[in-house]
Amino acid sequence: MQLNTRALKYLCICKILLSCIFITELNAAEKATQPQTKNETEKSKARLKLDESLKLDEFSETQGKTLNETLDEYKRKPKGSSDLKIDLKKALDENQKLLNNQANTVENENTKKLSIAEVRAIALEHNLSLKMINIDPILANTVLNEEAAKFDNIIFANMRYSRKDEPAIAGDTALFKSNNPALNNQEVKINSAESKNNYFDADAGILVPLRSGGSVKLSTPFENKESKGRFAADEYRSALKFSISQPLLRNAGTDVNAASINIAKFDLEAANVKTRLQSIRIIATVDKAYWDVYEAWNELEVRYKQYEFANQNLSIATRRVQEGTSAAIEINRAEFGVADRVESLIIAKTKLKLAQRQLKFLLNDTTLDLDSNLNLVTSTEPMLVSFAFDREKIVTQAKLGRLELLEQELKLAADLTKIDYLENQTLPLFTIDYQYGALSDSRSSFANSVDDSFRNRFNEWSVGLRFELPMTNEARKAQLDRAVQQRLQRLTTRTLQEMTVRREIYDALDQTDQNWQRIVAARQQVLIAGINYEAESKQFNEGLRTMTEVLEMLTRLGEAQIKEIRAISDYQVSLIDLSYATGTLLGYSKVNFQ
Repeated sequence: MQLNTRALKYLCICKILLSCIFITELNAAEKATQPQTKNETEKSKARLKLDESLKLDEFSETQGKTLNETLDEYKRKPKGSSDLKIDLKKALDENQKLLNNQANTVENENTKKLSIAEVRAIALEHNLSLKMINIDPILANTVLNEEAAKFDNIIFANMRYSRKDEPAIAGDTALFKSNNPALNNQEVKINSAESKNNYFDADAGILVPLRSGGSVKLSTPFENKESKGRFAADEYRSALKFSISQPLLRNAGTDVNAASINIAKFDLEAANVKTRLQSIRIIATVDKAYWDVYEAWNELEVRYKQYEFANQNLSIATRRVQEGTSAAIEINRAEFGVADRVESLIIAKTKLKLAQRQLKFLLNDTTLDLDSNLNLVTSTEPMLVSFAFDREKIVTQAKLGRLELLEQELKLAADLTKIDYLENQTLPLFTIDYQYGALSDSRSSFANSVDDSFRNRFNEWSVGLRFELPMTNEARKAQLDRAVQQRLQRLTTRTLQEMTVRREIYDALDQTDQNWQRIVAARQQVLIAGINYEAESKQFNEGLRTMTEVLEMLTRLGEAQIKEIRAISDYQVSLIDLSYATGTLLGYSKVNFQ
């Protein structure tokens, strides 16, 4: 294959355009969720589903293009007058072996292969921060159940027994009126006689709170009075009573009285959204740590190959000095090259240990001790496919699917409900009360008194109005003003969040495009550096180059390979950032954890 030098010059800035539309839309918060039952609450403790996914191929207008296909496009570019001959297939094969060498690098009993799906599942199961935040929906659900219980019917019963032994005592004087002229207008004195009285009072019924703000009360009061002495008596009385109280202004209406329940529902949905957001954040963090381990393994492999090549060069230099075809200084130069690569190899090993420890820390699996010799090897290959994204459509879909925006909308809905409630609280308290009772006559037995109350021979009823209004009402007005200002503040915050989301998506799109171009450019650098290294080695054998020049080109080859590895890792991370910016997950490793 031949590549035009002009095409090589502009290779790093060429863009690979493919159409891809992706996003999984989150459903808006449900308008009204019923309080969970006890069984549903228990199930929710152990359930976490993340069905949102970023399926790149599914929403692509055309088939994604692999790295090899992209490079083949450059192969078909028009040739110029001065061509550079490159064995592209050989370079691609060698570099692909470098990307897939992890499986053969650490095959021993201290090795554990992990795919990205396995890493996600372990993290969701064991991550401590997720366990902590997963309690928030449970707590919010208990608050919802508590608020919904305020309309529970109340069954009540009261009983009291008392005894009074009263001595004789002088009472008040009274003017006696009678039809008998002898008694009329006579002044008399009424004295309380000595008596012993036993009292037994009971009352039972049900109180029904109404969603309109009022209450209904049904009760059956009963009393028994037993007197001992000259005028002994044993009397029973009972009644059936009904009463209703209904506010007409303040605290009137189902919306006002159910406001706390609706706010608790919004809080529950917001807690669920925060839990899902934390899950996506953890997955994104674990994914990045996974690709850090991938990068560290491949960088270690490159450093090890550099060390091996340096040793080979030392052997070649030693042989040529012994044959008398090179100066003895070439051995010193080759030995310096070996020592220099030993340092890079040591640093690469430490980097790998740190990357693995970070991944173990995020997984929090008891079988993966932070200081153990167990090596974690990545088995999932990177996605080397380029995509062209519809930027504006991604932003539009992100506004619907970004969980931070959804959480903000739930809070705004709760604020609006609170404002409506506080507006009602500024009204005067105006209540109407009605009571009715069917009474019994004083009877000699309990059964007779109860039977008498159902005959409705004696009854009582009353209607009353009650009005209450503070002089200034400033306290309730201030509460309403504060709620309004808080909502205005939250609206401003939502606008800022929308702008932030747009910026994050545009940044992620640009980073994704940049990192793909870095992969293409780095692949070409590896290709050219490999050819130059082979050429320098051949010329050293012919005595036309020094070992310093050979080692310099070997260093360039190693740095180009590491650039490619980092570009591949950064490309995977940029896809993760893009999926997180849209509030979704990468679809090629969908999570459904239960």
